[in-house]
Amino acid sequence: MPLLQFLPAAIFILAAVTPAHAHDVGVREISVPAPERGRDLSVSIWYPAAAGGEATLVGDNQIFKGTEAARNAPFLPGPFPLIVVSHGSGGRVQAMSWLAIALAEAGFIVAGPNHPGTTSGDSTPANTPKIWERTADLSAVIDKLAGDGEWNSVIDADRIAVLGFSLGGSTAMEISGAEASLEAYARYCDSYKKWDCAWFSGGKGYVDDIPVEVDKLYLRTIDKARFEQSNLDRRIKAAVLVDPGLAQAYRDESLKTIEIPMHFINLGSAETIPLAVAAKPLAALTPKGSYAAIAGADHFSFLPECKDGATERLKSFGEVDPICEPTERDRGDIHADIIKLAREALQQSFGE
Repeated sequence: MPLLQFLPAAIFILAAVTPAHAHDVGVREISVPAPERGRDLSVSIWYPAAAGGEATLVGDNQIFKGTEAARNAPFLPGPFPLIVVSHGSGGRVQAMSWLAIALAEAGFIVAGPNHPGTTSGDSTPANTPKIWERTADLSAVIDKLAGDGEWNSVIDADRIAVLGFSLGGSTAMEISGAEASLEAYARYCDSYKKWDCAWFSGGKGYVDDIPVEVDKLYLRTIDKARFEQSNLDRRIKAAVLVDPGLAQAYRDESLKTIEIPMHFINLGSAETIPLAVAAKPLAALTPKGSYAAIAGADHFSFLPECKDGATERLKSFGEVDPICEPTERDRGDIHADIIKLAREALQQSFGE
């Protein structure tokens, strides 16, 4: 944590391509008012679509392969369940397109914002623990889509779920009812010097796509009341949590009171899953929790498939994380497992 800070926001675009076939997934980009931020959010929405629209690659850039959808295609008649998604630290929602498109093909509307302050090229240690801002972003997306005449006719407001990865998994945890302890998180980072804890102490951030030097973040200086507050949004009826961050910070008593299905997925085996995202104990504490681990994967397997030469490009940017290094299994095969687990969990939660 964070991922992909070096990639300028401008390269995560919707790039037009020559249509090769009819698309059944549409994609739109909208702006959503976010009172917590005092600004609008950039939100991507994938949805079951009728024929039409402009063939588009979502999330295509010099490192990652994009995924095809149809920009501004007509809606299919709904209503469909809504899945709000939250990207990881230093990522962007467009990088979740491979999963969003698969879920839209299965009959879900998928919508997610780029979270200011923790998005590629716009991310600092000081902003990273402000999960309350991220949960407010997701609630603002729900407010917009449920209240907008264009969207509320195709969305089933009684079937809304959340799906998050890494720091987005923390966001999904908290909007589902989990509450964190600042002291527990600080004690964890006192002894664990990797992953998120290394980011907090690293003295580096990104503003306007430019690396900047920042002060070391001391977790005990965070606004304790806000860090520990409830961010529950009762409109959320199910959650899928992939390698959720802040895994060591959640209060047991809050997990035991979560009323909705919580489907946890870890990337890796018991020997390789980092303490920072170890989710099996969390699943055991939630009354309707389930757990699966995908062997042969690692944390970065959730990112899009990499293009040829991506590893060398990453090194030239000074990236030290093994974002495109091969794992035991092909990333495309790992994606297929994640898609299957997420789709089946959501279908089970909504009785489909």
